[in-house]
Amino acid sequence: MTNKNNYAYILLVLTTLFWSGNFIVGKAASTFEIPPFSLNFYRWLFAGLILLPFTFREILKKKNYIFNNIGFFIILGITSITIFNSTVYYSLYYMQVISGVLMISTIPVWIMFISSILGIEKTNKFQIFGVILSLLGVLFIITKSDLDVIKNLAFNRGDLIMAAGMFAWALYSALLKKKTYEITQITLLEVVIISGLVFLIPIYILEMNYGNQIIIGKPFILTLSYVVIFPGLASFFFWIKGIGIIGANRAGVFLHLMPVFGSIMAIILFDEKFMIYHLLGAIFIIAGISLSNKKIKNNA
Repeated sequence: MTNKNNYAYILLVLTTLFWSGNFIVGKAASTFEIPPFSLNFYRWLFAGLILLPFTFREILKKKNYIFNNIGFFIILGITSITIFNSTVYYSLYYMQVISGVLMISTIPVWIMFISSILGIEKTNKFQIFGVILSLLGVLFIITKSDLDVIKNLAFNRGDLIMAAGMFAWALYSALLKKKTYEITQITLLEVVIISGLVFLIPIYILEMNYGNQIIIGKPFILTLSYVVIFPGLASFFFWIKGIGIIGANRAGVFLHLMPVFGSIMAIILFDEKFMIYHLLGAIFIIAGISLSNKKIKNNA
């Protein structure tokens, strides 16, 4: 069991490293004016095509099982592929990488909260207080510790969009552990990609109709190559595998590494500054995470 857990830990560390890199590449994509929804569409189109030769036989064999559970798979696809990944690329047009990865670090708390609401796992006072503290941390980052932002409702659209994506990913991760699957993890990933891609197509078409066209060149090719291979295929598979071994709540804790990886890369590559509102937000987020984890200790 220990070796199996260690294997999961390695996978989850690599997952957070690659996802942190996704924020960096996403920010770089905004500087090259690569349309965010189009980037997300091509990311999952190519990822799905790469996986198809390895999964289509099982998809055909298990087609009855897949169609009987298609509603559940559609929810997984929309929350992860359609919403979360699109919101990350879109929000980075308007916010710092450091703010984004700090907000993402609250997801473990929200996974526990959503799991309790859906009856996947019970809740207690520590989890409730943890959610409140983490939410306060996110508010510090969104408002940049400026009360006038709340009074005037002058929120940065990137912060709000990232918040929506954050909740979508927490819901996806909680639901992922809710069921046992009759298909392999790689086929599950393919089914989720296809389900999410279907709902991403009209958003992609709409973005193109607004004149946001992809320019095929070195920046786009390098960006697409990274997001398909690392945060796309590798991280999603590692995340599903890690959750399958140690569970959604324990796997979610590894997302706390993203602010570390992401902030270091953002400071080095983009000369971003770690501001006082980042520090205040981080303090409340860490406090919320610590309280929420008492739930695990008390039920162990």
